[in-house]
Amino acid sequence: MHAPHSPRTGESLRAALAELLDGLPPRQATQAVDRLIANYRGRTPTHTPVLRDRSDVVAYAAYRMPATFEAVRSALEAFRDRLPEWEPASHVDVGGGTGAASWAVAAAWPQGRRTTTVLDWAEPALALGAELARAADSEALRAAQWRRQTIGSGLTVPEDTDLVTVSYVLGELTEADRLAVTDEAARTARTVVIIEPGTPDGYLRVIEARDRLIAAGFRVVAPCPHSAACPIEAGKDWCHFSARVSRSSLHRQVKGGSLPYEDEKFSYVAAVREEDVPAAPSRVVRRPQIRKGQVLLDLCVPEDALTRETVTKRHGALYRAARDTDWGDTWPPED
Repeated sequence: MHAPHSPRTGESLRAALAELLDGLPPRQATQAVDRLIANYRGRTPTHTPVLRDRSDVVAYAAYRMPATFEAVRSALEAFRDRLPEWEPASHVDVGGGTGAASWAVAAAWPQGRRTTTVLDWAEPALALGAELARAADSEALRAAQWRRQTIGSGLTVPEDTDLVTVSYVLGELTEADRLAVTDEAARTARTVVIIEPGTPDGYLRVIEARDRLIAAGFRVVAPCPHSAACPIEAGKDWCHFSARVSRSSLHRQVKGGSLPYEDEKFSYVAAVREEDVPAAPSRVVRRPQIRKGQVLLDLCVPEDALTRETVTKRHGALYRAARDTDWGDTWPPED
């Protein structure tokens, strides 16, 4: 089960976004979101930033930042479950835009003292990210450095960075730039966490990055319980997970939704450059199926294979644990 995180960080992010959008005419916000969605759905990978002015950035912050925060936070919690004693003293958020991943790092390690650097090629995104960070409860966020830099073959990450995050970035890049970003993260970081949308294409980008990290000497910490080839056959299925995202009334208005929540699907890999990664448990890779007297768990197991385990009432405490187990959790539950 996931280790606790700081709920205050998520609350302060929601408050900062509400303040940002306060007074913005709903129609203007909705039109900006519509432009952003059309841009993302119609685009091909590019050498230029997607977020080009403040209206684009405000739309992005309202439309995507809460979901990106929850997806990255979920991935980081899975990493923390495996290496609970590890904590980053330095974090670089590559292509971080308005800083959702940096907020997630602050939530995952709320007490830690660290340097935070957000790199992005869109000046409006960096400016708005710095504005939002001033309202954070995290000292690391408030003191973060926001630097304009090309995200691609010209990327430079400071040497010996403890943690590099690359969230929802690779899909915006050409193939050459995508590989260059992964390789630069692998060259400079002790730990790399890459998050992409939970789509077949997003999964393929994660697997590509995973293979390059392993070739560079990294070991996978999460979600995979091994560093062997992924047992999923590309083109027939994909590995992804889900994070529940709370929506404020303003967020629902901007997105045109009525529910107080949404589920963000994402794929990810977290890998570390060290030899003493503890033995891994299996990982639940589909939403558990709860039936009368039994729970069906689809698992990726340390023997680099996929399997289904059926847990019944006869298993006693294990059955009760299975009923409480969620998609993305490790199995069996650890004490």
